[in-house]
Amino acid sequence: MKHCAICDRKPLVGRSIARRGLAKKTGGIGKKITGITRRRFYPNLQRVKARFANGTVRRIQVCASCLQAGKVTKAVSFKRPVKAAA
Repeated sequence: MKHCAICDRKPLVGRSIARRGLAKKTGGIGKKITGITRRRFYPNLQRVKARFANGTVRRIQVCASCLQAGKVTKAVSFKRPVKAAA
């Protein structure tokens, strides 16, 4: 199961409710529930190259909220210098 390497956020379980009919406020007799199915809410995981405290660099899966909060220091990739035109 996929989860966040920082906060250990995992998929949550919920329900999807299917309804039919016209709402009372628009002149109908009300919405009726025709079925309830189980569904999963997945965290927004991103694959990131992260630098750890001991200096190692690894690819980990981190949720977007941890990235925005700054809980992960991204490893900067080395850029090769461009040769000047002669």
